[in-house]
Amino acid sequence: MLTVFLFPSYLSLFISIYLTQFISISVPIYLSIYLSIYLSPFLHIYLLISFPSLSIYLSIYLSIYLSIYLSISIFTYLLINLIPFIIYLSIYLSIYLSIYLSISIFHSVLFVAVYLINIVNFKLSIYLSIYLSIYLSIYLSIYHPICDFIRPGEENIVYVDYS
Repeated sequence: MLTVFLFPSYLSLFISIYLTQFISISVPIYLSIYLSIYLSPFLHIYLLISFPSLSIYLSIYLSIYLSIYLSISIFTYLLINLIPFIIYLSIYLSIYLSIYLSISIFHSVLFVAVYLINIVNFKLSIYLSIYLSIYLSIYLSIYHPICDFIRPGEENIVYVDYS
């Protein structure tokens, strides 16, 4: 039972560490992709005016180069200038994500456990009721017949066995 309570906290801690690393590394990449997509039409128009035949290829290559350059430059800028912010953000995100994920994982595990217990109890009660009804019908049909055919001239004597 203790592992049920510890498993969500370990899982949430692992997920929070993973997500903070992913967010701190991927934010510059997402910013660079966004900027490259944003700058790509302007670059395309400029190249279309300047070099009409090579405009598509040059715009694709330059947008890829721009995205790589921007991702590196934004990452280094954030790393150099905003390192305390990144550290605090990662600490805050890890604490928030660990608390949120531990609560949400615990609730989901608890919900699944309660759901499974209810399903198992419901199915068990169905099986027990079917089993008991079959058992009682067989028992009553063998030991206590409901209708005895009365033969004329014979007395119906009921023997009760208390053993």
